[in-house]
Amino acid sequence: MKLVLLACLVAAAAAAPQNIIDGGFVDSFEPQPIVILRDERQDSGDGNFNYVFETANGILEERTGTRGVFGQSNMQGTYRFTLPDGTLAEVRYIADENGFRAESPLIPTPHPLPAHAIEQIRIAEEQREQGITFEPQPFEQ
Repeated sequence: MKLVLLACLVAAAAAAPQNIIDGGFVDSFEPQPIVILRDERQDSGDGNFNYVFETANGILEERTGTRGVFGQSNMQGTYRFTLPDGTLAEVRYIADENGFRAESPLIPTPHPLPAHAIEQIRIAEEQREQGITFEPQPFEQ
């Protein structure tokens, strides 16, 4: 029984997250304080606002809000941060009656459709306009 308990304690100690810095062990979950360089906020209370936030580690967010047609705040802005490899990531966005739309070279985009697929879509749209429909066929074994 003592051997099983000892094995469990050794396994738990080995599985604990650890980072080695300068020869010593540092808890990887210890938060490090970040200096806030700028925090500016203006809010008129009617859906119009401006917001800028910047930290010493490269995080920046700028946001502007305007009153929307349904009483909501429409927003547009930018946020950026430094990736682990040192490159700067930036995202520009708009959020309004048409939803949230973001632009950034980091956001994956679908591959363009091949020419034959575009042609098939065009033919299907022509057939639909002409009232041509196709009944689903059962799978034959």
